[in-house]
Amino acid sequence: MFTNRARIFVIGAFVIMLAVALHLRVYEVAAVIVLFIGLLVWGYFKEGTIILAAKAFHNKDYDKAESLLRQVPNPGWLSKKRRGFYEFIFGGVCLQKQNFDEAEKHYEIAAQYPLRSANDHVAALVHVANISIRHNNYEKAKAYLALADKHQEKITSKMKEVISRLHKELDNK
Repeated sequence: MFTNRARIFVIGAFVIMLAVALHLRVYEVAAVIVLFIGLLVWGYFKEGTIILAAKAFHNKDYDKAESLLRQVPNPGWLSKKRRGFYEFIFGGVCLQKQNFDEAEKHYEIAAQYPLRSANDHVAALVHVANISIRHNNYEKAKAYLALADKHQEKITSKMKEVISRLHKELDNK
């Protein structure tokens, strides 16, 4: 749960402590410090700044959330849970900025990964369907709504209402 700048600062502090531990020949402490440095580097690649971005997104600070998401060097290196969450949040940021093409792309990717709940997964599918309807791509919208329908028993009534509204909109087209 570090920004990249904070992560580098903490690693720098650990490197200084490592040098002191090696100079004093306290190899057990040096090994623990190396372990901590390894965990921070691992977190950089597998966890990224997703938690901080989610917090900013939840607080409706979309610019900060986007900035934190852009600090992730390669989203493909994130763990599966984090990658889905990364794409879901990024899709939400793009949606708020009315960049619908990017939002659709991110939500499509998010739907391929495990998310926190079935409701989040269905939300990603519904967002793609909704954007597809707006772009007059009705076949794609029907396909994504069919995928969302498979999760009917696990989602909230509000999400069921949104799905039924989209089905009615598709029926009118």
